[in-house]
Amino acid sequence: MTDAKAVPNQIEIHGRLIELDALRHTPAGIAVLKFSLGHESTQMEAGVPRKVSCEIEGIAFDREARLLATASLGLGLTLHGFMDRKSRNSNRLVLHATRIEFENI
Repeated sequence: MTDAKAVPNQIEIHGRLIELDALRHTPAGIAVLKFSLGHESTQMEAGVPRKVSCEIEGIAFDREARLLATASLGLGLTLHGFMDRKSRNSNRLVLHATRIEFENI
């Protein structure tokens, strides 16, 4: 197995905010917010355009959680972050947002 610290795990994706939970805090007082992002685009695969549509579960902490809590459903945004399991006992992936860029309105 390779050293996990040497393997990149970086995501950048644009989409629309389709679900937003209430802002809450961890026992240590850190803001946390769960959300869902809807993505639609056309991507090139094997030299052929392919329509792509997906929903991605995400979570944001601290500054990003507080920023996202002010957003409205349907708002376009670009998320930067990494993927991890939803929990220790789950293999479902969740996007951990480390930087959020809101679409110009």
